[in-house]
Amino acid sequence: MNRGRVLVIDDEEDVLALVRELLERAGFEVITAGGGEEGLGHLQNGLDPDLVLLDVSMPGIDGWRVLERVRAASDVPVVMLTARTSELDTVRGLRAGADDYVAKPFGRQELLARIDALLRRSEGRSGVEDAYEDSRLRIDYLQRRVVVESGELALTPLEFRLLSSFVRNAGQVLGHDQLLELVWRDAYGISPEEVRTYVSYLRKKLRESGVAADVIETVRGFGYRYRPPAG
Repeated sequence: MNRGRVLVIDDEEDVLALVRELLERAGFEVITAGGGEEGLGHLQNGLDPDLVLLDVSMPGIDGWRVLERVRAASDVPVVMLTARTSELDTVRGLRAGADDYVAKPFGRQELLARIDALLRRSEGRSGVEDAYEDSRLRIDYLQRRVVVESGELALTPLEFRLLSSFVRNAGQVLGHDQLLELVWRDAYGISPEEVRTYVSYLRKKLRESGVAADVIETVRGFGYRYRPPAG
């Protein structure tokens, strides 16, 4: 039984061997890369993993730079592996777009449990529609493109997830906690002020593209909602 494909990026051969053995015994297909450049090469050559295990401290292209490149193109779940366990490092990883953070040396069953949890969450997002369209905009979820009357709207991965969450829940008020789950997928270290800031960024891009920024309405004391066009 193939439970999914995992890309493991780590410069330590013993870690690669350990993780490969652990995951293959659990039924996963495992692809390994001995550094950031090799890992990015796999992805650029069309590898489509269900999850990425990514070491932070690597020579050359380190884990932070790999994560940045991955997040610029994909929402694939990413688990950071690191011997650095300070709170600041954990917060940095989560804010940069990592989905989880596991300290070395890690327990085998803990790592498997975290991978299973992330894959279940990812599967829960896979059964949605391929596209959305109204008189203001069109969203292609598969190609990760947003098109408005003036042309294609350039959004960061986080802004794309934010707009998609509003549109998929059109007319429904989304509060702080709901947005953390839908967009950031983790409440750790993300304040209401940061949520407001990113909503502001999204509104600014919509306004500059010719879409009225108030399509994302503030419901004071509760959160935000996307107002679909009348009719």
